[in-house]
Amino acid sequence: MTGQAESKKWYLVYSKPRQEGVARENLERQGFDTYLPRVRQPRRRMNRRVLVVEPMFPRYLFIRLDAHHDNWAPIRSTLGVSALVRFGPYPTPVPGALIEALRAREDEEGIQDLPPPQFKRGEALRIADGAMAGYEGIFLARSGKDRVLVLLEIMGRQARVEVDQDAVEPLR
Repeated sequence: MTGQAESKKWYLVYSKPRQEGVARENLERQGFDTYLPRVRQPRRRMNRRVLVVEPMFPRYLFIRLDAHHDNWAPIRSTLGVSALVRFGPYPTPVPGALIEALRAREDEEGIQDLPPPQFKRGEALRIADGAMAGYEGIFLARSGKDRVLVLLEIMGRQARVEVDQDAVEPLR
């Protein structure tokens, strides 16, 4: 049994849109070992910023399989699964060190908190929350632990404004 456990490798499953959890649940119900890394991220909902938990890699999850002993046939027809990721005719293994690194960054709930974006001086951004919401400006500097200095153009004049770092987002 130990030899079989050592011969198992991680592979990548491509799921149907927004069905990573459905695919994981159905694969686990069939006895497969899966891993779906999740992150906690701020999102805008009804003009408010809320923290939501979502897959780190949308439409992808990992599955641990033995190339010689596991039956791979049911995977493609599993509810929520679109396909196994392949390079050529065979699914390509994912390095186990990647899975270990992802798991090492998780909290006790199995969720990762990504660090806030690090802006560079001169980078364009948008204020997403607060009284200045909707204004676009240029990042100048960090002005404290949780604050940033932004250069805005207001009524034809340039003004420096200090806002929460959580209130700004990069322009896409």
